[in-house]
Amino acid sequence: MNFSFATASKIIFGNHSIDQVPTLIREFGHKVLLVCGRNVQRAEELAGNLDPGIEVTFFQVESEPTTHLVTAGMELAREKECDVVVAIGGGSVIDAAKAIAAMATNKGELMDYLEVIGRGKPLLEKPLPCIAIPTTAGTGAEVTKNSVIKSPDQHVKVSLRSDFMYPDVALIDPVLTYSMSPELTASTGVDALTHLLETFVSNQANPFVDMLCREGLHRISRSLLKAYKNVEDKVAREDMAMASLLGGMALANVKLGAVHGFAGPMGGMYPIPHGTVCASLVSAVIEMNIEVLSESGGDLSKFEELAKILTGSQKAKAEDSIVWVENLVSALNIPPLSAFGLTEHDFPMLVEKAKVSSSMKGNPVLLGDEQLSWILEKSL
Repeated sequence: MNFSFATASKIIFGNHSIDQVPTLIREFGHKVLLVCGRNVQRAEELAGNLDPGIEVTFFQVESEPTTHLVTAGMELAREKECDVVVAIGGGSVIDAAKAIAAMATNKGELMDYLEVIGRGKPLLEKPLPCIAIPTTAGTGAEVTKNSVIKSPDQHVKVSLRSDFMYPDVALIDPVLTYSMSPELTASTGVDALTHLLETFVSNQANPFVDMLCREGLHRISRSLLKAYKNVEDKVAREDMAMASLLGGMALANVKLGAVHGFAGPMGGMYPIPHGTVCASLVSAVIEMNIEVLSESGGDLSKFEELAKILTGSQKAKAEDSIVWVENLVSALNIPPLSAFGLTEHDFPMLVEKAKVSSSMKGNPVLLGDEQLSWILEKSL
């Protein structure tokens, strides 16, 4: 029962809660770096509703944040002497904004602070205040303490991570997710499912995070397919926004597992959407974890409970979770890894990179090279 828990300083959830942003910004200053995605219309509308006298500098994130993009954003925030960073967009936008807010106040270069490929130094100064407003339901980045950043030079995704990096405000307005396509609803939704699933069975799991995971898994099991089939299903959209939030809170406090252990290096090597990576790998990872636990006489109770939650049947066995996830991914029409050019030739490098990833340390069992290669082969 020993655990700690941290999250964003303030969480605001509800339809049309974006209307509160002008009031929130007043608390932090009058020079805003507004970080947005490809579509700037929503950010422009937000800027238009701010108080007179607020200076807004736009910074666009058109794809996953890279080391070069974060550096450019950091330099812009410093040049404009911004008081607050506001992010409105998907996980990539929010990750970029958190990293920019952190680097704007800390001396040196981004590489000084990055994990794995950088020097891994701790942040010494608090970041600029950050308001995170997700427009997708999956990453939970609005309540996490890290930014996932791609290094084009090393072909890998790594994290900038610090307890300082939780946003000051996480504002979740489910209405903002209505514009997601069915395809984006599917991939981001499976990302949220994987966050909840992996933290629930993690070797670092605790009763407090388990509580969040159970609630999120229930909501996803009843609503992801509904949101995919009907993008305007208000109840399903609320469920998915809440599940994404809960998944982010969980992964910020408990390490994930083998799915995300592979996701970092795989996303760095290939242009595969993160949610698609999760969808391709998750059933095989569950299957391998259950097999290893069964052979070693380990405790399967978490996987049995997972199966009961997902299927809605109290008679479900651990293995039923594998079938449920496979059927879900099939119904969501998410393409396999082979559709993005990944082949067996890449397995050895992926296995080596995955073994040293931070997320792999949370997997419920230790997986060897052969077992990790089997997961990739099954997911291809």
